[in-house]
Order: sequence, then C-alpha cells, then structure tokens
Amino acid sequence: MTGFALFAAVFLACVVEAVEALTIILAAGTGRDWRSALKGMAVALAVLVLIVAALGPAVAALPLTALRLVVGGLLLVFGIGWLRKAVLRASGNKALHDEDAAYAEELAAARSAADQKKPFAGDWYAFTLSFKGVLLEGLEVVFIALTFGSNQHDIQLASIGAAAAVILVAVAGLAVRAPLARVPENTMKFAVGVMLTSFGLFWGAEGAGAQWPGSDAALLAIIPAVLLLALALVKAFRRAKDHAEAQAPAPTAAR
Repeated sequence: MTGFALFAAVFLACVVEAVEALTIILAAGTGRDWRSALKGMAVALAVLVLIVAALGPAVAALPLTALRLVVGGLLLVFGIGWLRKAVLRASGNKALHDEDAAYAEELAAARSAADQKKPFAGDWYAFTLSFKGVLLEGLEVVFIALTFGSNQHDIQLASIGAAAAVILVAVAGLAVRAPLARVPENTMKFAVGVMLTSFGLFWGAEGAGAQWPGSDAALLAIIPAVLLLALALVKAFRRAKDHAEAQAPAPTAAR
C-alpha cells in the first residue's frame, strides 16, 4: 500500500468518527454548558493518548503474520458492519443517517436533563456526555490508526491521517457551532466500509498464509470487486423493496 493510500484510508474513516463525536460535543455545549463539555472532551482525549502510548508499542511488537491475521479479521467485522448499513441505506431499506436529526435529539435530551454540579467537571451531564462521546468514537479512531499503521510499519503516517481528520472536523464544526450536516456521511460510510472490508480480506488472507498475485497491487482488484458487489447488492435490495411495495395491497378508503 502506498503512503497516500494509507493516509487516505485512515483519514476518511476517522472523519466519519470525528463528525459523530463533534455532534455530541456540540449538543452538550449548546444545550448545557460549553466549559463542562470542553473539559469532558479534554479528559477523553487525555485517556486516548494514554491508550495509544500503552498499546502502540505492544501492537507494533507483534509478529507481522499474526498481526495481519488478527487485524484482518477485526477489519472484516468492522467493514462488513459498516457496509451492511450503507447498503441498506442506499437501497432505501434503512433511514439515512441525519446529523441534524441526531444533533436535535442529543440537544433535547441535554436540555431536559436534571442539573447536577461536580467539582472540576462543572455541569455533570455536559461533562459526561462529551467525555463518553469522544472516548467511544476516539477508540475507533485509535483502532483504525494503530491497525493500519502497524500493518504497513508506518504508525506515524497513520497517526497523522487520523489527527488531520479530527482537527479538520473540529475546526470546521466549532467555527460554525453546528453539526456538519453537509458532509456526505452516508457516502463516506459506504466508501469506508468498502475499504475496511477490502483491507480486511487482503490482510486476513496474508496472515493465513496466502500470497496475493502482485502483492499490494492486488488491492487494485480487491477494492473495485468489493465495491461492485456492494453496488449490486444495493440494486438487488432496492428492486426487492420496490417489488414488495408494488405487491402490497392498497389501503382501503374510509367509508
């Protein structure tokens, strides 16, 4: 995999996670208290730094074959999960993810929560909501950066891609203090699902002892193949949905 492909894969995947974390932070800050929300974010980031410092060297020290087998399997689990939801959304069988709606829901919950003050944290609801959102989404960012970087022996470049995604989304979101609803998140999740599934297949097979024709160049065939399969599934599911709707009995008129 080239450095550009590694950077792009990590960057796109982390943008999706960062947008979701930002939505939670904005709801906590707007609906409750900005200082408490930012403190929760800062504490979560500090925990993530400690996790990276602890796991980074350990992951890098694993034998490459075992690492690729384990990471390939995990990426397949993540990738197929993302791709499944993306296919269902694209075919109309699942509602599209709406950051505006998610923001409104989080905001309403924040405004209706009871007031509770804690030392340092301030508004406890805003602090914990921001902390949990950043930590959970951040763990996925850490996983993506460590697995991709370790497999390519370039954790530094993968970390730069993850950091660039987080900084870009944070600056854009906090500048306008609104969810990034214009980011084509559903399209990005489709693309990321294709990439994670493709890399999972590639690394998992290598870890199991298979040798791909052309080595890393095999990804140039695997990624389009996974994409074409996903698009074929979208078309098939959409056709099945349209057929089911056409066969459904029309509602009877009220007398």
